[in-house]
Amino acid sequence: MNIPDIPNNHALAMLLVTVVALYFFRRDDIPLETSSLAVLVILCLLFTIFPFEINGTHLEASSLFFGFGHEALITVCGLMIIGHALVRTGALVPVGRYLAKLWKISPGLSLLITLIVAGLLSAFVNNTPIVVLFLPILTNVALRTRTDTSGMLLPMGLATLVGGMTTTIGTSTNLLVVSVASDMGLPRISMFAFATPALIAASIAIAYLWLIAPKLLPKRTPSLPDTSPRIFSAYLNINEESIANGTTVAEVLKMTDGQMNIQAVQRSPEYQNIVPFPDTVLKVGDRLLVKDYPDQLKEFESATHTTLFSGSHKVDENHPLNAEKQTLAEIVVVQQSGLVGRTLKEVQFAKRYGISVIALHRGGNAMEIGRRSIGHVPIQTGDVLLVQGEAEQIDELKENQGFLIIDGAAELPYSQKAPLALAVLFFVVAVAAFGILPIAISAMCGTLFLLVTKCLDWRDLSVALSSQVVLIVVASLALGSAMMQTGGADYIAQMFVALAYDLPPAGVLSALMLMLAVLTNVVSNNAAAVIGTPIAISVATQLGLPVEPFILAVLFGANLSYATPMAYKTNILVMNAGGYQFSDFIRVGVPLILLMWVTLSFLLSWIYL
Repeated sequence: MNIPDIPNNHALAMLLVTVVALYFFRRDDIPLETSSLAVLVILCLLFTIFPFEINGTHLEASSLFFGFGHEALITVCGLMIIGHALVRTGALVPVGRYLAKLWKISPGLSLLITLIVAGLLSAFVNNTPIVVLFLPILTNVALRTRTDTSGMLLPMGLATLVGGMTTTIGTSTNLLVVSVASDMGLPRISMFAFATPALIAASIAIAYLWLIAPKLLPKRTPSLPDTSPRIFSAYLNINEESIANGTTVAEVLKMTDGQMNIQAVQRSPEYQNIVPFPDTVLKVGDRLLVKDYPDQLKEFESATHTTLFSGSHKVDENHPLNAEKQTLAEIVVVQQSGLVGRTLKEVQFAKRYGISVIALHRGGNAMEIGRRSIGHVPIQTGDVLLVQGEAEQIDELKENQGFLIIDGAAELPYSQKAPLALAVLFFVVAVAAFGILPIAISAMCGTLFLLVTKCLDWRDLSVALSSQVVLIVVASLALGSAMMQTGGADYIAQMFVALAYDLPPAGVLSALMLMLAVLTNVVSNNAAAVIGTPIAISVATQLGLPVEPFILAVLFGANLSYATPMAYKTNILVMNAGGYQFSDFIRVGVPLILLMWVTLSFLLSWIYL
């Protein structure tokens, strides 16, 4: 085994920055956007303070900003916009309605068709809108058929990841690998160039997700087990025996230790609403409009010696609390919601949307906090808010593009612009597949058409674009470029070849894919792909082997993000919506990674080596 020589100081610095970057990308307490920007700034400062020159070529620090105008980023943004248009117009709703009907006939066959459709759609559309489409459908099916969602949601989410690796536009990871390889002077990989091994492996994965994965998953309770209202509006009538008679609103609140939230004071004889100012004096005949859980309402009644009424009836065994017109729904918070990093109180959520937040679910479990404290908890991407409100209010909330509404009784939205959005997707894919236009240009043409036809407006575009995706792509491209130009990537490749010197070419290829598979489940898959691509090219060059299979090993390996919830953003959505545990992803994801690794290693070696 030949140990490679120590590289130059800049290459060593790049290796250190890479380790630091991967560590920060992994941190949950630091926004990925912040980590990405920090990496970009560190790289620029490093090459400004310590200039780097090799073979007469000076590396300009400002050139590291090239990612903001990179073809891969333009394509990713264009496809995110088109994917958002499909959700916004309800273009995929007919597919969902057909599948929902089929579930009533044959659940087993329906699951297979759902997995296939989710995978096929994800080959051409970012998988986030696909998951957004299927989560409400499958939850609806489970609620109406009284079946368990555990065997549905996680397999569906993983099926979208499997389908996404079959084309160059299926994921941003694929686009980055193809673009970086092209930047390094290699022939451009066409859209369906690796479809044969990808489809064979995907077929095996779908069979596993259909037949085996549901049996590996224990029954989990989603955060919306039923649609019964949890919070009730009621009145506390003040009579002569009540200790609240003659006291102020502030004094009544003290009687309940500040737990009671008085919506209004209604004063007879016509029960007009009076603003419940702290110094408002209460008298006989007044009634306090309050909203809370049943047991809390009964405690308020006891503490204030008032009488609890629901409508015109006193609350008793014959006249229980009634939440008329109220319904429950889950809201899964996605990146574009405007809530991420902020609290419900800061954005005045209840006042803005007129609905009550009952519980906050994170990491598959309800957070152990008092309901009064929910408003003070910073919200994260993938959090699930269990809310209650009138059906009309829930419907209005669906118009907000930043929320994924999982409502077991609601219909999915569909607009007359849906066929146009589908036509744009077909156009973008077709002209790129036939080589008429590069995918970046066709995606921009599609975006312009969506704006001209008013399928989307500029506000929709700003919602569709994710600052997290933009910055991680830019930072990853800059880091990959710096490693390549300083020789850091070559050094890692030499170390990799030295460690794998006893392996045959197929073994080196397989080891490279496994390394990327491990890395992508720990850090950002985009970062893993961009860093891994120049390493793969260098490994193939040093071994005197074809470059393409090694590039595909990186592409496939970086897509095997199945084993942890944080490996891919849709994993978090599925985890929280389905009430899954971290161990569920390991239980289902690790065997799937091994299955795909063995299958793809064999196929790449057989086809390309």
